Amino acid sequence: MTKAIRIHETGGPEVLVWEDVEVGDPADGQVRLRHTAIGLNFIDTYHRSGLYPLPLPTVLGREGAGVIEAVGPGVEGLAVGDRVAYPMSAGSYCEERLIGAHELVEIPSGVDDSQAAAMMLKGLTAHYLLHRSYHVQRGDTILFHAAAGGVGLIACQWAKHLGATVIGTVGSEAKAELARAHGCEHTIRYDQEEFAEKVRAITEGRGVPVVYDSVGRSTFERSLDCLAPTGTMVSFGQASGPVPPLDIGVLAAKGSLFLTRPTLATFIAHREDLVGAASALFEVVSTGAVRVEVRQTYALADAAQAHRDLETRKTSGSTVLLP
Repeated sequence: MTKAIRIHETGGPEVLVWEDVEVGDPADGQVRLRHTAIGLNFIDTYHRSGLYPLPLPTVLGREGAGVIEAVGPGVEGLAVGDRVAYPMSAGSYCEERLIGAHELVEIPSGVDDSQAAAMMLKGLTAHYLLHRSYHVQRGDTILFHAAAGGVGLIACQWAKHLGATVIGTVGSEAKAELARAHGCEHTIRYDQEEFAEKVRAITEGRGVPVVYDSVGRSTFERSLDCLAPTGTMVSFGQASGPVPPLDIGVLAAKGSLFLTRPTLATFIAHREDLVGAASALFEVVSTGAVRVEVRQTYALADAAQAHRDLETRKTSGSTVLLP
């Protein structure tokens, strides 16, 4: 037996239960993985609350790192003792688990397990945002909401490395300082300033070619007002609630805008895409262009408190749960 955080019903953090689960032997194409670190992500709260429904009961979590304890038949290229990580496989809030070998990437020697657990989902999200949803070019000025969040700190550094000027929105002066230290040339306190007006002022009325918005309901409409003609609105989350139904005529009226609602799963659905994106992420981290800092840790058994702190914006950057 091993321990895991499961939910038997949806709701607040109180529905998270620390309990025994069984982990069998790996089947064909699987390995048994002992977690050393597990990433905390906002999507975990959506699964817990029922906003993104999962079959119940279920083990929460999508991202983790650890050591291979056993290898099933048909697995090639991985062995017992290998350090590996994965970005998006349901059921990471546990001490041990079974997982498909095709979902794993090896962790390079210059990256520790906590960093890997903290950056796989967030870092690969940053990769598809900057390279595939909209291809950030040298000289672009971009707007990134929640710049001091886990994805934001990685993406803003990476965008600066690509030669972009980054405007980031934040909710406190401490988070503004953090964002400026991680790639943002301009920060906007959305609790004190009208961010669309500020973006127009910074860009001398031109607007930006892309807005990255994981906040959702409370920022969506004003984010459209930040875009230059033919700009791209990348809506990739909904921390403040889902975006209401949209009359697509608004996109024409505001300058023939593009709108996309991407998910990481689409961009790593093929093994070669996962490996390529992970390689690019490990490279920018290994060279120091992007720093991945674990800013909070919690015992896995204390996942409920981690959820409370995440949802009340008491955390910044990346958070890791430790089995």
